[in-house]
Amino acid sequence: MSFRPLLVTLLAAAVATAGCAGNTSRDVLLVSAAASLTDAFNGIALAFEADHTGVDVQLNFAGSSSLREQVLGGAPADVVATANPDTMAPLVDADLTTSDPLVFARNRMAVAVPSGNLAGVSGLEDLADPTLLIGLCDEAVPCGSLARAILLRAGITAAIDTNEPDVRSLLTKLEADELDAGIVYITDVIATGDGIEGIAIADAINLATDYPIAALRSASDPQAAEEFVDFVLSTRGRDILARHGFELP
Repeated sequence: MSFRPLLVTLLAAAVATAGCAGNTSRDVLLVSAAASLTDAFNGIALAFEADHTGVDVQLNFAGSSSLREQVLGGAPADVVATANPDTMAPLVDADLTTSDPLVFARNRMAVAVPSGNLAGVSGLEDLADPTLLIGLCDEAVPCGSLARAILLRAGITAAIDTNEPDVRSLLTKLEADELDAGIVYITDVIATGDGIEGIAIADAINLATDYPIAALRSASDPQAAEEFVDFVLSTRGRDILARHGFELP
């Protein structure tokens, strides 16, 4: 028996199978979002995919300033959501968004300490203690600039030991007991569960930040990009955001 006819048959079957697989492939939607949106946008992506079976949402989380530079540098992205309007503004100025960004969520800050609070931190004023290990987000990202604005309002000069590139990096060090205290978003205290403890900042001192979202002109599937933005702004999207502790504008 010759193996050649059999080989030809197997190759033909493989090609046919590959063709069928290609026909069932899903369109990729690239969403770049602020690190503080990690848990909420993971939930939103799953809900969106359930409604859009032909779309695979891939999430890229980073500090908002890093996301801005990625997009300005030509990195692929279909939708972008940042943690304040200032980091979104250069994308609008460069005519990279399909329309004016829309604010979909609001967040506030809290003092965060490792579970158990062994250093005995009681409030914002303790961040000035040079004997404690204090961390903030880098000033270039919203969680860092907001933290510094709050400290300025409170008349406190923090004894900063580390500046982290985004809020998730700061949370990781707090959870690992590498720091005694830091300032993070309220939503991140909620997200970590028992990993860290939050200490409220007085309303008279605390500040809020608005989160804008926009589809990009470079989107490979403009319709899917716009539909994702709409979903975030929808009742279902807002419900998911609220469950993760975000305020709704």
